[in-house]
Parts: sequence; C-alpha cells; structure tokens
Amino acid sequence: MKVLVVGATGAVGKAVVSELAQRHEVIQASRSSVTYPVDITQAASIGALFKRTGKIDAIVATVGSVHFGLLSEMTGEQFRIGINNKLMGQVELVLQGQSHLNAGGSITLTSGIISDEPIRMGANASAVNRAIEGFVCGAAIELLRGVRINAVNASVLVESLRTYAPFFIGFDAVPAARVAMAYARSVDGAATGQIYRVR
Repeated sequence: MKVLVVGATGAVGKAVVSELAQRHEVIQASRSSVTYPVDITQAASIGALFKRTGKIDAIVATVGSVHFGLLSEMTGEQFRIGINNKLMGQVELVLQGQSHLNAGGSITLTSGIISDEPIRMGANASAVNRAIEGFVCGAAIELLRGVRINAVNASVLVESLRTYAPFFIGFDAVPAARVAMAYARSVDGAATGQIYRVR
C-alpha cells in the first residue's frame, strides 16, 4: 500500500514510518519536508500536498499542537491554538484526503490520553482530543467507498519525558515503537470508528 504519514519527523511519526515501511511504500510529509511540505493549519497547503501524492491507500496523521496553560489565565486566542492546529488540521486532512484515497483506504488520526485522564494545564488538550475522537466516531459511518477511520490515543511517550514529565507525574510512559503498533493495527486491519488506546 501507499501510505501518507503527516508529521513524519516527530517522535511518533518516525516510529510509525519505521513500522509501516517494512510492508508499505511510505510518503513522509511534515512542515520541514523538502519533497512533501505541509502546514496543517492551511487548507491550501493540505490541498497542495494531496496534489503531489496522487492517489494513496492510507493517511496517518501524527501531528498537531495544543496549548498548555492554567485555565484561569487562558485566553480565547490560546485555546484556539489546539482547535485551529491539532483539531482542524486533522479534520481538514480527512475532508480533503477522503477523495484522494483509493477504495477501501484508511485514515488514522491522533488524540491522546488527556481526553480520558485530564491533567492540570491541559484543558485545551482534553477538549481537542475528545473532539477528534468524536469526529472519528461520526465520520466512520459516513465515509464512502469502504474508507475506514480510526484514532490512536496514547499515554505520554518515553521519548518525550524530558519535556513533558512535569505534566504527567504518576503516568506510565510508553515507547514510541509500541505506540506505532496501534497505527499499524489501524492501517493494516479492518476496523473503523475505533479509538486504539496505548497505555
């Protein structure tokens, strides 16, 4: 299969590329890519990406920013960081990408553990992750031509603890390679409308 991984240079993205490349042709897209650059906050950038890829069999999104901060100090502009980036960026990938997928293709999005287990300063991430999962459930019954959609909801990464450990005290961290297996399950499996949790 021909698989597009958006966010291929991040910790999860690299692990997903490594896992999927064993069986599939993987197109690696990211903001910093020379061959397949994309800014998920810009619909035109996403459209240009799909023009470059042509028809594909799967889309994997391991990308998206949110705002971490105290709710008592948060502004609407800060809250919209997660909405405009991680949520709408992934939604836009689906809205445009569905017509570029071959019949029976798949889409895999990324949410995160904060949708289930909130943390201090994580209200934006909790809201965005829940919204992504809700979108997956709703989209799964409307996608045409046998196209499937799922999401991966993982705990904090072992590789990210240097940055995020203070936010996730008491959480079990998971290695990116194990998280990548959930994406592989979505791409190579047959299910749709599923949230694959990695703890």
